[in-house]
Amino acid sequence: MRFVDEAIIEVAAGHGGNGCVSFLRERFRPRGGPDGGSGGRGGNVVIQATNRVTTLADHSYLRHFRAKRGGHGQGSDKNGRAGEDKLVLVPVGTEIYDHETGELLYDLTSDGQEVVVAKGGRGGKGNAHFATSTNQAPRRAQPGEEGQSFTMRLELKLLAEVGLVGLPNAGKSSLITSASAARPKVADYPFTTLTPNLGVVQLEDRRPFTIADVPGLVAGAHKGAGLGLTFLKHVERTHLFLYVVDLSAEDPATDLWTVREELLAYDARLAGRVAMVAANKMDLPEAQENLAAFSQAAGELGLEVWPVSALSGQGVTELMLALANRLDQSRGEDEGEQG
Repeated sequence: MRFVDEAIIEVAAGHGGNGCVSFLRERFRPRGGPDGGSGGRGGNVVIQATNRVTTLADHSYLRHFRAKRGGHGQGSDKNGRAGEDKLVLVPVGTEIYDHETGELLYDLTSDGQEVVVAKGGRGGKGNAHFATSTNQAPRRAQPGEEGQSFTMRLELKLLAEVGLVGLPNAGKSSLITSASAARPKVADYPFTTLTPNLGVVQLEDRRPFTIADVPGLVAGAHKGAGLGLTFLKHVERTHLFLYVVDLSAEDPATDLWTVREELLAYDARLAGRVAMVAANKMDLPEAQENLAAFSQAAGELGLEVWPVSALSGQGVTELMLALANRLDQSRGEDEGEQG
């Protein structure tokens, strides 16, 4: 299934059922009173986040979601049945916007979280409801109310604790393959990764964490160059950035600076995010020659460098342990602030 991270959908809740005008008719009860039942409420449209869905692709084809109408009231004080709700499944990490105003309405960040995005109309009251001591034979009933309807924009932002960012062909896909069970497409040419990839890193006696391989950035990505704007938004939720740099490149320090500047140009608030550097392709002689100068340049930016080779696995476990330590430290700081 292709990866789709935006969709526009129309939702319509069910109308409420109409109330009924009816009078009791029995042979031995000539003065039978009103017995018209009320209509049932219309069904709601409910959006639920689930880990069983990873893309909004289905909603780019199926755009209209309508809940069932409530049943009409009947005689003998029979109320109409409530309309069936319409359940819409989306991936965890989906934001729901009002398409007309652009207002963020809901942010679904956990498995099973659900919200009612369109409420069904109330059922109309039957004539039995209007009977009083002065009006014992009311001949009116209410129609059911219309259900709510909206046009909404769904936007998926991946939820990962570590975001891998770097220029095309820096080795991000290879690194996530080496570190987790994810199996993204890997090849020796730029822009191999055309969709974000998620992996889970599991270390012995340590808490697992999620890692996202975000498609390669280029200079001008924050303005839409390359694949920039399409996927830059996926780094917003990550707790920690891991810059992946090809240390066998002609000028790896400039490559690091380029990616870092693109992130900050996209959102200056990302400057405060914890970041580390994976100096990749250390199995190559050129990378070993560049390591000292690169480490000094990265240190001037306050970034810690971890030499690795995603191809051979050199240093990958040590890097993952360091990431786990930084995440534990970050979680502890968050819990301390909340306490």
